[in-house]
Amino acid sequence: MTQVIAGSNESFDNLLRRFNKKVQQDGILSEMRRREFFEKPSVKRKRKEAARRRKTDRTAAR
Repeated sequence: MTQVIAGSNESFDNLLRRFNKKVQQDGILSEMRRREFFEKPSVKRKRKEAARRRKTDRTAAR
């Protein structure tokens, strides 16, 4: 669970901005979208394979 503790004299906007940034860094929203619907094992395998290819292409380009 993501927690953000409010500092003294911190505005709500700053607190909300820090919370959103922390949620983004933790990858909570992307995981929620990924788990929203059932993903067949074959589709999951293809997605992971494509991610692995992208990663190797990126490292090979350097």
